[in-house]
Amino acid sequence: MTLQKDPEGFEKKILHKYADFSNKRVLELGCGEGRLTWKYAGAPSLTVGFDPDLDALCVARADSPHNLREHVLFAQASASHIPFSKETFDIAILAWSL
Repeated sequence: MTLQKDPEGFEKKILHKYADFSNKRVLELGCGEGRLTWKYAGAPSLTVGFDPDLDALCVARADSPHNLREHVLFAQASASHIPFSKETFDIAILAWSL
């Protein structure tokens, strides 16, 4: 039996309740395998997810829906050194990363 995380879709509902992702530039810190990324990535104009775990990023890239591949980028980086200026993004997300 495979464990499903958030089968009721609460994460997606809460994300969209508190943030308008439409045409925004989103930075996701600690994106891991992209589990949360795909719950909002259809609305932003650009999503950049980063994580220090290269294996997790490989899974995220492999699982990337074809229609989102041009709008979602993944990079290996750490939250202690964010490789972007603070004006680059409209929204930053950090979940399950502490």
